[in-house]
Amino acid sequence: MSIRVLVADDQEIVRTGLAMILDAQPGIEVIGQAADGRRAVELGRRLRPDVCLFDIRMPGLDGIEATRSLAGPSVEDPLAVIVITTFDLDEYVYAALRAGARGFLLKNAGADLLSQAVHAAANGDALIAPSVTARLLGTFARTGPAGPPVRPFEALTDREEEILATVARGRTNSEIAEELHISLSTVKSHIASLMAKLGARNRVEIAMWAYETNRVRN
Repeated sequence: MSIRVLVADDQEIVRTGLAMILDAQPGIEVIGQAADGRRAVELGRRLRPDVCLFDIRMPGLDGIEATRSLAGPSVEDPLAVIVITTFDLDEYVYAALRAGARGFLLKNAGADLLSQAVHAAANGDALIAPSVTARLLGTFARTGPAGPPVRPFEALTDREEEILATVARGRTNSEIAEELHISLSTVKSHIASLMAKLGARNRVEIAMWAYETNRVRN
């Protein structure tokens, strides 16, 4: 079955372009478009897409609040949200990740990376633009954490520390498996363990925790 995507961007030419690119990818179908955050939230709740692709800066309700409404800590059944923006060092991006976004891309990412991000999000994975991962998370982890880093429910194993570092660098599960010479199922098992120990809802929160605790430096 195709991955069902909702696209929200206040610029019609950008919104239409993203939809055309995604519709041209095998296994992806754009089921809705929105020009502002309120409409995006409305469509998200009604259509329940597999992945939402939201611009940050939109009128009325911006991408951060739209993300929080559909994927925030208080949402019982959160949707997968990818934030897409023109700016690679935008203070709003960190806030969007805090609000529950599962991935982050630049608008010049290209069709291949965009498709990869959508597939990753639909599979419970995440993709943050490799060119800005360290700059984004490293910078904002030092300047804008919501509070002291959480204490792990249980100490991390050496292997989990290795997995943590690769996640913080924006690696996907497949890339981690190849880099550490372990199976994909083993990677998924370690990711699940990290999420449980850190109380993280997704791998983006795992990555932020790694930077906040100075385990990875940019």
